Amino acid sequence: MSDIPFNRAFVVGTELDCVRQALANSHISGDGPFTRKCHALLEELLGARKALLTTSGTHALEMAALLLDVGPGDEIIIPSFTFVSTVNAFVLRGARPVFVDIRPDTLNLDERLLEQFITSRTKAIVPVHYAGVGCEMDVISQVAGRSGVHVVEDNAHGLLGKYRGRFLGTFGCLAAQSFHETKNFTCGEGGALVINDPQYVERAEILREKGTNRSRFFRGEIDKYTWVDIGSSYLPTDILAAFLYAQLEARNQIQSSRRRIWEYYCKNLLAWAKEHGVRLPFIPSHCEHPFHMFYILLPSLESRQALIAHLKRRGIHAVFHYLPLHLSDMGRRYGGKEGGCPITEDVSARLLRLPFYNKLNETDLDRIVNAIIEFKEI
Repeated sequence: MSDIPFNRAFVVGTELDCVRQALANSHISGDGPFTRKCHALLEELLGARKALLTTSGTHALEMAALLLDVGPGDEIIIPSFTFVSTVNAFVLRGARPVFVDIRPDTLNLDERLLEQFITSRTKAIVPVHYAGVGCEMDVISQVAGRSGVHVVEDNAHGLLGKYRGRFLGTFGCLAAQSFHETKNFTCGEGGALVINDPQYVERAEILREKGTNRSRFFRGEIDKYTWVDIGSSYLPTDILAAFLYAQLEARNQIQSSRRRIWEYYCKNLLAWAKEHGVRLPFIPSHCEHPFHMFYILLPSLESRQALIAHLKRRGIHAVFHYLPLHLSDMGRRYGGKEGGCPITEDVSARLLRLPFYNKLNETDLDRIVNAIIEFKEI
């Protein structure tokens, strides 16, 4: 019996056709035909002013920091329960992260705590839509608006998720998407910056093209291009864009597969979870999530670790998730300490992610669920 990995990259089947077409186009560097197709598709789908592919979700966040002119003395409000890229993008510009705790239900940034952390130095709030479940964007937007603070969404988990009927990634002035191998839609490594405030569009193109106005030149708007701003090379090759385009075109198929897996876990683990004091993901009625992951919250760190070992003995690879950033070596340099974000610290120690990839069949899922139900060390 073969092992069940935590993740396995999904291939739709049309990716190589698109890659071959990219090669035939003789434009495989950045901003080729398939890059433009991805931009147009994302803009139309989300209703965004502009979408720009990047080489990673990390780079999309770094572009956001550059666009907001983040620098020394600025403070960025951010959940401690997130991936390090969320904070690194702003720390690289000299900003100080202000770590805020999460809600115990959705595991998202607790919007009720925001007011007490905003100061005259606050530059931005960076909500992270954990597992693709929307943060309480109404409150976050109101708090930010009253304080004159920017909102940058880390929507790495949440493409096609919605909050009150509106797509995640369209609330902040800027939003970052990820197309990493573990995401619903992938090209191996990749990302996108979603721009909802038109004032950032022109400069975003410049920053993404090494600080030059090269994009305007290729559109025929100017007769030569030159260095006009700071920037870097954030453009993915058109080969990656071609791969991604095939995945985005197959979004209904991909989402249907992921929904099947998520709902199987939920249905078949519900009774066991209630009996043993285990919590399954919570989805508010006003949120539509994109079936990015399925996690369970065990009663303790000891039971979580024991279940990981139990599943591993049966050839099933389940993994924990984020460690609290405020307790990391870097986080402590910025004042992080034990008890600073108590819910984050508690959840991080008890959360377990189950295998989740499109080709998990019912036999695999039944094997995983039965192995969990057999677990007795709770």
